[in-house]
Amino acid sequence: MLLYFFITCFPFIFFLKSLTLKPLPPWATEMRLLSLWFWKEVPFFSISKSIKNSLSLSFFTTIPSKMSLKKISFTSKVDNFEEIEEGVMSVLDLPELVLECILEKLPPAGLCSMAGVCSSLRSRCISDHFWEKHMKEKWGRVIGPAAYREWQWHIASRKDSSHVKQGKPKGLMRILSIIRPFWWIKLKVDDSSKQSSLPDDSIMSWYLALETGRFWFPAQVYNRENGHVGFMLSCYDAELSYDPGTETFQARYPPHGRRAVAIENCVPWERLRAPPIDTSPHDLHISDCLNELRPGDNIEIQWRRNKEFPYGWWYGVVGHLESCDGNENYCRCHNSDTVVLEFNHYTPGSRWRRTSINRKDHREEGNEADGFYGGIRKLSSEEEITTWKRLWPAEILE
Repeated sequence: MLLYFFITCFPFIFFLKSLTLKPLPPWATEMRLLSLWFWKEVPFFSISKSIKNSLSLSFFTTIPSKMSLKKISFTSKVDNFEEIEEGVMSVLDLPELVLECILEKLPPAGLCSMAGVCSSLRSRCISDHFWEKHMKEKWGRVIGPAAYREWQWHIASRKDSSHVKQGKPKGLMRILSIIRPFWWIKLKVDDSSKQSSLPDDSIMSWYLALETGRFWFPAQVYNRENGHVGFMLSCYDAELSYDPGTETFQARYPPHGRRAVAIENCVPWERLRAPPIDTSPHDLHISDCLNELRPGDNIEIQWRRNKEFPYGWWYGVVGHLESCDGNENYCRCHNSDTVVLEFNHYTPGSRWRRTSINRKDHREEGNEADGFYGGIRKLSSEEEITTWKRLWPAEILE
């Protein structure tokens, strides 16, 4: 093979030397740049696999053998062929239940790789049945109804934009459109033109959009702005984008009053959660737990600085009335219309340490000086309570 290469290439090299060197036309420069881009983008293993397949096909067609091809199938969506020798079992020859069990064990990257083998495996690997588990395991804790609605709007907008008539691509863009399928192999998710081979409304498409950070979704961040002293033991709404390189998030907080959008980088997973209440951060939560609140209960309460600000959720506990000594045998605080709320991460005597609300007709209470207290959630989940206590500040706040 090496000897054949030298015999073939040397005459061509001498021929090139005999030519007069002339400046390259503009299109040649464009093609050279495209060539560099192409070899950078296409994974090495894909090239080596193609060479191996080509050599195998050449061997079977030029050298007689007792072995014969049972099947060579070409697909319109995946540029590959299947070679199966007689007596050798293919993955597709496995019983349906066995094949399904194998695919269920694959991680997301494995499913994506299997989807690129052939059209038959592709139709199986992009099924929502396999991706529901991966979506729940990795993203279930931070994805809520608001994020799902945002994704549906995103899909609808992409479908609308696909109906707009596009001009015919020219020059380099036309060539890029021909080799576009290689982008999907690298699991890049961008606009609809790059996802032509994957249904927009599939869970796999949503998973990849989240995984690559190209889809911003609403969620909530504990101790916003990297634990700024004014936001300790609070949780605020934000738009989030995942960075797979650092496995952290970028958060964009909505503007407060006349302030600009605040941006925080490198937000870890443990500071995120899906919104517990499916309401806008500007809407008052109607409390449904006031009648059952007792001293010692863990709660979250909405609070905002003024009417222009969105609500954040702040952690506190139900305390005793001043007239009560805290003795459980004689405490009757749960029978009073007044409920005392304590925020013990502030020093005693601080105006932020205690507040009280009316159990019967509580709505929003407060003023421009101390802020406005809104709806209340009673925390029953030990996981939620543990998360708040884990974020407790190292020092008591003034």
